[in-house]
Amino acid sequence: MEQWQYQMQNFVNTIDKLEKFINITQEEREAIASTNTKWGTTPYFAGLMDRDDPNCPIRKQVIPSPREKVNRYGIENYLIYKENRSNEEKRPDTIARQYHDRIAFTVMNICANYCRHCFRKELVVDESLHFNFNVDEGLAWIREHNEIRDVLITGGDPLLLANDKLEYIISKLRDIPHIEMIRFGSRVPIVLPHRITDGLLKVLGGFHKVPIWLNTQCNHAKEITEQTAEAVYKLMTAGVNVGNQAVLLKGINDDKKSFKELHQKLLTVRIRPYYVFYCEPAPGIDHFRTPVEKGAELIRDCLRGHTTGLAQPMYVMATNIGKIPLMPDYYIMDKNEEEYTLKNYKGQITKIPNIPE
Repeated sequence: MEQWQYQMQNFVNTIDKLEKFINITQEEREAIASTNTKWGTTPYFAGLMDRDDPNCPIRKQVIPSPREKVNRYGIENYLIYKENRSNEEKRPDTIARQYHDRIAFTVMNICANYCRHCFRKELVVDESLHFNFNVDEGLAWIREHNEIRDVLITGGDPLLLANDKLEYIISKLRDIPHIEMIRFGSRVPIVLPHRITDGLLKVLGGFHKVPIWLNTQCNHAKEITEQTAEAVYKLMTAGVNVGNQAVLLKGINDDKKSFKELHQKLLTVRIRPYYVFYCEPAPGIDHFRTPVEKGAELIRDCLRGHTTGLAQPMYVMATNIGKIPLMPDYYIMDKNEEEYTLKNYKGQITKIPNIPE
C-alpha cells in the first residue's frame, strides 16, 4: 500500500479519530454529532490543525459548524443553477458548462478533504445531488463538440482516481483532435501531497502537444508544508505547472496579515497565485462570506505594490455566466483629453499622456 492510500484508508471522519489531533470543543462535538453530511480529512492535514484553538483556519475548513444550518443567502439547487444543468442543451451529468470553448468534466465526488465551504457541496458534501459519473459518456460528448478546446477535469478530487483510470481519461482526451489543453482541479498537493507519486508523475508528466495544467486550492499559509513544496516541485519537474485558486473565507484569510502571508508563501513553494474566488452562494455557507468588495480591498491594501506582482491573483466571482472580475479601478484618478492621473499604492500621484485612437 502506498502512503497516500494509507492516508485515505485512515481518513479522519469520526470524533474518536479527530480527538487524536485536537481537543474538540463542545460546539464542534455537537455539530459533528448532528450533521448528516460527509466530513473529514487526511491524517496528514488533520495533523496541521492547532490542537487547542477552535479558530484555527484548518479546523474551520474541516470540522462541521452549527452555522451550516443557516441559509439566508445561499441558492437552493445551486449547482444545477451555477453549472447550467437545467438549460436546453442536453449534456451528460459529467459535463458542466459556462463557456463556449471549455467545459468542466466532473468525474467523481470523493475528496481528500471535505471543505465546509465547497460550492459543490450538494454533490460532494451533502450528497443531496446524485450524478452518473459515466466517463465514456462524457468523453463521447466532448468528441462530438468540436468547439471544445479546453477540458478541466474536476470532482470531487480527480487525482484520487487510480493511475490507470487517469491515464485512460488523459489519453482519450488527447486523442480528440480539437482538445488543446487539459487542466486538473485538485486539493491533493495541499491536503494529500503523498499522492504525487512516481506512478502519478508518469501519467501526468512528459512533453506533449496537449499539456496538463493543475490548479490547487490553498486558503491559508498554515496549509503550506515541506511535503507540499516537494510535491509541487515534482509536478513542475515533470512538466505540470501549478497555480492556486484560493477562496476568500471570513475568519480564515480575510485579514491583511493572513491574506499577504498566503500569497507570498505560495510563491516560496513554486505555486503561482491565479484566482481568489468570492465565496459562492451555495446553501449553508453564509458564515464564510464577506462583503463582495473585501477581496479587492485586500489585494489593493496588502498585495498591489506591497509585494511582487507574481503574488497578485485575479479576484473573481464564479457565476452561471462565467467568472466575473471584481477588481474596481482604484488607480486611475482622473482623465482628460491630454492626460491620465494615476495613483500608486503609497498614494503618490503621476501623470501619463492620453493617447487617442
